[in-house]
Amino acid sequence: SNAPVASVCFAGACIATGCSLRVVTSGNEYLVERFGRYHHTLGPGWHFVCPILEQISYAATTREQVLDVPPQQCYTRDNAPLKADAVVYMRIIDTKAARYNIMDLDSAILNLCLTQLREEVGKLTLDESFSSRDRINNALLQELNSVSHAWGVEITRVEIQNLEPSKDILAAMELQMAAEREKRAAILHSEGEKIKLVNEAEGRAGAIIADAQARRQSVLLEAEAERDRLKLEAEGIQRSIETIAKAVAAAKAKDDGKTVADSSADAAVQILMFVRYMETQAKFADGKGTKVLMFPSKDTVPLTYEGLQNLLK
Repeated sequence: SNAPVASVCFAGACIATGCSLRVVTSGNEYLVERFGRYHHTLGPGWHFVCPILEQISYAATTREQVLDVPPQQCYTRDNAPLKADAVVYMRIIDTKAARYNIMDLDSAILNLCLTQLREEVGKLTLDESFSSRDRINNALLQELNSVSHAWGVEITRVEIQNLEPSKDILAAMELQMAAEREKRAAILHSEGEKIKLVNEAEGRAGAIIADAQARRQSVLLEAEAERDRLKLEAEGIQRSIETIAKAVAAAKAKDDGKTVADSSADAAVQILMFVRYMETQAKFADGKGTKVLMFPSKDTVPLTYEGLQNLLK
């Protein structure tokens, strides 16, 4: 008769033990209330909870959680409407505060994020909002943490997912971007034309300068050549006069009122002038047209043998 009773007692003990045994996995925490009041926190491991006196009032995870903030209508500082959504990363650091300091933790954080998101977007213009994601993220992170620490929650990160303007603003932005692209293309084209014209002008100026320098050098070379030619010709004429003068001086015995050297030089000049005159007349008469040759008198140029003899006397 004692065996059935023992079996029943053993079965009851097993059931009571199974009901009172609680297994908490890593990354989770349970809150235990005794007689309706918080008593202690269960960490990872096996724990015994008295079913009659105690109960698990809250089970939470200490791992990082992701809260999706749905899109909402926002207005920028310049009254441009746009839809914004975000993602909030959070972690419970005080399970007791998360259970007893706030009624609905996820809803509270979600509404707080929505409110702060509208406020931060309203501080920026439409153009600034697209380039200020980091600024909005940091501002939301600071504002959420300043409130959520009292709830036993740490906000680790806030990321803005989308900032979507209305269709009218998108169409206006597309027109503006097209105009900007056309403006940049026109500016680049004009700058290219400017550079082209400047290069062409510089090329023409360089060519003119180079041509002028070449002509200057050519003129200088021609002048130097003409100078050398005249110098050589003058030296030749001088030597011719001296040679003729010596010949005349040797043939003359004397001259009226002049020295032999002076009269010989005068005669040599006249003879040289006569030779040059005859060479010039010969070149002039070489043409095919009709010419009129003008000869000076015999007093100026000795055209006859007698005139030459007078010069040699």
